Amino acid sequence: MNDLAAFFSLLTPEGRALLDAVRDTDPADELAVATRLRREHPAELVSAALGQARLRQRAVAKFGAADAGRMFFTPNGVEQSTRASVAAYRADRMKELGVHSVADLCCGIGGDAIALARAGIRVLAVDRDPVTAAAARANADALGLTGLFEVREGDVTEVDVSSYDAVFVDPARRGGRGRIFDPEAYSPPLSWAVETARKAPRAALKIAPGIPHEAIPAEAEAEWISDGGDVKEAVLWFGTDPGAVRATLLPGPRSLLSRGLPDPGVRPVGRYLYEPDGAAIRAHLVAEVAQQLDGGLIDATIAYVTADELRPTPYAAAYEITDQLPFNVKKLKALLREREVGILTVKKRGSAVEPEELRKKVKPQGPNAATVFLTRVAGAPTMLVGRPA
Repeated sequence: MNDLAAFFSLLTPEGRALLDAVRDTDPADELAVATRLRREHPAELVSAALGQARLRQRAVAKFGAADAGRMFFTPNGVEQSTRASVAAYRADRMKELGVHSVADLCCGIGGDAIALARAGIRVLAVDRDPVTAAAARANADALGLTGLFEVREGDVTEVDVSSYDAVFVDPARRGGRGRIFDPEAYSPPLSWAVETARKAPRAALKIAPGIPHEAIPAEAEAEWISDGGDVKEAVLWFGTDPGAVRATLLPGPRSLLSRGLPDPGVRPVGRYLYEPDGAAIRAHLVAEVAQQLDGGLIDATIAYVTADELRPTPYAAAYEITDQLPFNVKKLKALLREREVGILTVKKRGSAVEPEELRKKVKPQGPNAATVFLTRVAGAPTMLVGRPA
């Protein structure tokens, strides 16, 4: 049985019944469950059902238990799908821009198309992989969205998008050897996606957060998105605000816009240390964060902001600094022992020392908690000790 036939077997009444039966199977019990089920069902179908159950369990983190338990996935689909909260934010923004129809090119298993359809936007979802396209079609059906969600198997470069209000492109950024960092090695290449976007009234291109800023077209708006403090993706928007740069934090959403500020100055470590959200760092908006906090940098090359006052901001986590030490493991160990610190969080920026390596050396013990920052202050390797403010 090939991959496509195995997938379609899951959509049969027998396949769906098996999916229900293995829904909560613990990976440690798979062999025993498979052995039992193969007495009554084809071995290929049992393997496909157990594989799909594993994928659904992995997908809960992105899609939530209710949707993940009904949806269909491929291994790459789970890995590369947009987190549901991010997809919903983007769909809402499309709706606010007056978009009523979207051509979703490289749709994968349909994560973004689901969010667009739930926002009331008509979607053409296209993917060239037969199994992936079949999964997207099954998901439209499973979630009751077939009225707004059409799936087409085919080459996205051959799709006529002229009748759609907007284009969304999510090129494949993984190959046989793992993650792809060169935008021109995406499938399709970023240059093709940009040219397609330029022809549409509106467009959004999902790209890797590490894209060099110099690779961003001048007419695009660049947005970096984090969810719960973790940077998830970057998006190039066309037909919105050319040249704008923003960091958007979810839940919220909260957006910080670039104002073209110069780099903040370096100053001595104050009472508080602020760790900017990763989206603000990727968007090169540390200066905007520092201005909000009336702060400066602890080092010209390190994205930690320091200030004397506590000013709550969604764009940075605040810590009260109690100690500043030159890098010295023995001194740190003695300090932590004196403070009876057994719950130790280690963060690093600008240090070659791995947090787990440090934890093993200092052997924290005691009822108290502390955070240690391994970093540089004015060029010197430094340890800052503190606690969340």
